[in-house]
Order: sequence, then C-alpha cells, then structure tokens
Amino acid sequence: MIDTHIHAVPAGVPGIKPMPEDMKDVEKLFEGPLAEMAARLKVEMDLAKIKVAFGMGSLEGPKEDPLGIARTLELSRTVPGLKAVGVADPRRTEPEHLRAVEAQIERYREKLVAFKAYLGYLHFGPEDPNYVPYYRLAAKYDLPVIFHTGDNWSTTAKVKYAHPLRVDEVAVDHPNVRFVLAHFGNPWLMDAAEVVYKNPNVWADLSGLFVGGDQEIQDLLDAAKVPDSAPGLEVSGLKKAIGYVDDYKKFLYGSDWPLAPMGSYRRLIESFIPKEHHQEVFRTNAEHVFRV
Repeated sequence: MIDTHIHAVPAGVPGIKPMPEDMKDVEKLFEGPLAEMAARLKVEMDLAKIKVAFGMGSLEGPKEDPLGIARTLELSRTVPGLKAVGVADPRRTEPEHLRAVEAQIERYREKLVAFKAYLGYLHFGPEDPNYVPYYRLAAKYDLPVIFHTGDNWSTTAKVKYAHPLRVDEVAVDHPNVRFVLAHFGNPWLMDAAEVVYKNPNVWADLSGLFVGGDQEIQDLLDAAKVPDSAPGLEVSGLKKAIGYVDDYKKFLYGSDWPLAPMGSYRRLIESFIPKEHHQEVFRTNAEHVFRV
C-alpha cells in the first residue's frame, strides 16, 4: 500500500494557522527531534500497512537544499519506505536556483518522486510563467507535479490560485507532464472531477478530505457507514465527484498525515472505493504515476 501524501516535515508555507487545541500534538511532533518523528511515522505506517509514503517538501529549505527535501531524506535513513517530494517554488526562477534544483534531482533520483506546488499559499496560479521551468524539469526527469488544490490552511493564502480549474490550462499546455490534484480540489469537487475526467495526464489524490483523530473518523464510519455530510467534507458530493470521473485508475490514496491517523483514514477512504478497485487506488495507480 502506498500513501502518496504525508507531511514528515513542516511545509513552511506563509501564514499557516495554529492547530486547534485537540491537534496540538501535531505541532509538537513537527517541533520535536527527527528521531521522534521517525519513530511515530514507522508506527503509523505499520498500523496502516503502508509500505511506501511520499513526504511533501518544505518551502523553508536553505540555499543548499532548493527542493526542501533534506530533512525528509534524513528521516528516510530510518524509515526506508519514505520518499521525498521536492518543492517547485515559483518565487525562485533565477538560473542559479534552477541549476541547484536540477543538481539535487540528479543526486537524489532514487529518493525523489515528484514536485509539489503550494497553490494558494503562494500567490501564483499553476499557469504562471514562473512555474514553466519546473514543468520542463518535470518532463525531462519524468517527475509528476502535485498541486495543492482547494481550501488553504492559512490566513494569508488566496484560494483563487488553488482552484482546480486552473490546472486544466497547464494539463493542455504540457501534455508530457503528469499532474496530481491534491485533496481532489475540495470543496470544488465537481470542478476537480471535470479536470481529472477530461485530461489523460491529470489524477487526483484523496488526501486531507477530513482532518481529525481516530474516534472522529470512527464516528463517521459508524454513522450509516459514512454519513451524507460531515464537518469540512460533503460526503455525498465526494461520491458524486468520484462517480463523475468514472475511472478508479485516476485516483490515488493519500492521508495528509499527521492531520489524520493513517489507519483510520485508510479505512475511511476504503469505504468510498469498491473493494475490487482497492488495489488500483491504494497501490498500482501510484506505481504508474510516480514510477515507483
């Protein structure tokens, strides 16, 4: 089983909002030593039967770490299934930076699986010319680009830049690049569904659709095997959007851990996916998209 979307290091995005009181342990985990993060991550992956997980990069990487993956790579020494996702930062397009990005790609090719663009958190749409150098590198090195789409957990983010419809432009203009809509564009699920349905080079990950602990997720599962609505997630709308795409090969499993426990979130997403398509959504689609 592959979890295509976790955070093992702070994302470093501007204006991030404080965690609610019942999730303060997440902040403590990020602020604590790497050894503690590694131990916790291994336990979560074992409980959820996750063999491989993709850790999103940080925008706070120093000059010698332009993709923001150094801490993730350090963690991977003790968490062998952890792979790195490097940041595509549209604020940094100077030749020196892009050369450093390419050098880091070449050095860590076995551990690096994708680029990540933090749409909305940074005030650049995916069609902005500043992203084009990263798309060229993505095509050259056969790396997908993951876009944050939908709601932003930040007081300074501008959500118009994270609308999934904007990805349609780059999907058409860059047909040789694979794109992933993180969080399936929630709350714009039907718009995201159209972009995924229309474009052969676009997929959606199902991460971060619900944030909470084990008991809260279990309550959802107990209430008529996932209720028609839940805080922050219109379940009937999610089912409709998945049905509109009508192709389980276009969906990827991700948890957005530690914002939700891996095991409970896996069971939640399993409840949306027919059993005969679990292998695709939870493993083989990711193997295809990320070449792992």
